Amino acid sequence: MILGHDQARVRVPATSANLGPGFDSLGLALALHDDLEVRVQPAGVRVQVTGEGAGEVPDGESHLVLRALRMALDHVGAEQPGLALTCVNRIPHGRGLGSSAAAAVGGLLLARALLADPAALDDDTVLALATRLEGHPDNAAPALLGDATIAWIEDAHGSRQAHAASYPVHPDIVPVVLVPEARLSTQHARSVLPAVVAHRDAAFQAGRAALLVEALSRRPDLLLPATEDRLHQEHRREVMPESLALVDELRALGVAAVVSGAGPTVLALTRRAGGGTDADEALAGVAAARTDSWRMLRPGVDSGGAQTRSGA
Repeated sequence: MILGHDQARVRVPATSANLGPGFDSLGLALALHDDLEVRVQPAGVRVQVTGEGAGEVPDGESHLVLRALRMALDHVGAEQPGLALTCVNRIPHGRGLGSSAAAAVGGLLLARALLADPAALDDDTVLALATRLEGHPDNAAPALLGDATIAWIEDAHGSRQAHAASYPVHPDIVPVVLVPEARLSTQHARSVLPAVVAHRDAAFQAGRAALLVEALSRRPDLLLPATEDRLHQEHRREVMPESLALVDELRALGVAAVVSGAGPTVLALTRRAGGGTDADEALAGVAAARTDSWRMLRPGVDSGGAQTRSGA
């Protein structure tokens, strides 16, 4: 496989996974983006990062975007050239908004855009490689496909294969994220989850996850009951008590609030009403009490997923 271009760009969205009951399966693409650009050079690696993660993330081959890009080139048997990578990051790191999935998907799509035959890295292959990097596809799927997604893994012929399907989000739904200063690693957030859950809780969860697909696509009036969870959020209270207290406060006010991904960001799924949303008063009240340590963003839904461009 040969390279057909010496420059590529990709814009990749933030994502929110789980959405309450859809643990490791449901996700939503948010219109908050990282912009990545790579240029082929004779040798060596150069990484420049501005915005989120600047001065913190690796500046060499261990940078996640570059690792994903190299993985993709290796997967199709392409040459491994010198690379200059520029990242303009807007997705907060370590907050449950899919920053690592965005980096993985972004790197894989940069590789696709460099190839003379981009079909060698189709969406199924990109999702499979991103899942190998991430461990699960719940954030990678909406980052790649946009809108709301359902992701799952099948065990076949001794290997695990990731799959995903996307569907449009009802136009009246307005996502709002409340982002704390504190960070939390996904590994730490997952470490407090129990190995076994009660059958009644599993049955409850399955019903709510199914209901959430209906609420997101056709019935926004069902968002509050559809985002109820018994599988993971309460178990995580000990590692993110402020986030769960905020979820409790908003839900008591009728707002469909959940922990975004592994947290500690809180996602509120609000509905358009008049010139704003049905949750503006509730959100203003909770935000006023947390002005020093939380910021509120209204990114909207990203319906297109990651977008690439080859050449200058």
